[in-house]
Amino acid sequence: MGFTPQKPLRRAYEQDPKAVARWLKVEYPRIRRQAWAEGAEIHWGDEMGMRSDHQTGRTYGRRGETPVVEGTGLRFRCNVISTVTNRGTLRFMMFRKNFTTPIFLEFLKRLVRDLRRKVFLIVDGHPVHRGAAVKRWLERNSGKIRMFFLPAHSPELNPDELLNNDVKSNAVGRERARTAPEMEGNVRTYLRSTQRQPDIVRSYFHKENVRYAPI
Repeated sequence: MGFTPQKPLRRAYEQDPKAVARWLKVEYPRIRRQAWAEGAEIHWGDEMGMRSDHQTGRTYGRRGETPVVEGTGLRFRCNVISTVTNRGTLRFMMFRKNFTTPIFLEFLKRLVRDLRRKVFLIVDGHPVHRGAAVKRWLERNSGKIRMFFLPAHSPELNPDELLNNDVKSNAVGRERARTAPEMEGNVRTYLRSTQRQPDIVRSYFHKENVRYAPI
């Protein structure tokens, strides 16, 4: 009958379908036209936290016998903020503390410093992104960067979420780090490797929910 076992996508009850439709049909096309007119590069940004007890993937085992994967009993974490573009560019910054305004501003400063073109940054509605200090900084640097917001509760529209899933699965879930520095090293190495392979970054934009973004 054409059915196959699949992992379902998670979608928040609070998501507004009309806001999503407006984003796809009106708002993003307008952002794209503005970027073209101003010679800007569109970056999709997000933050993620990774824990040492993250489990991913499947393996084989006898029926009725659940396989066991050994890992540390310690709990530690690291965090990453990143952006990706449909041309294969990846920028990231790692941090240990909670995501705060100073951390976000530090990343924004690095982003505009390292890139020669104006940046159009698309992010979610996290309170830090909408903070007063961030707004003031953006106003002072309006010639270098502009920021736009995705519809609320719509992470599936952000290609950077695909990078997050990739890193959590391959640099955290399968590496089984024993210490926080080891996990940080694994994540940093994986992200730097991905930076050198723009085809991988571009492949995130081929997923069904974000196919609108390469246009």
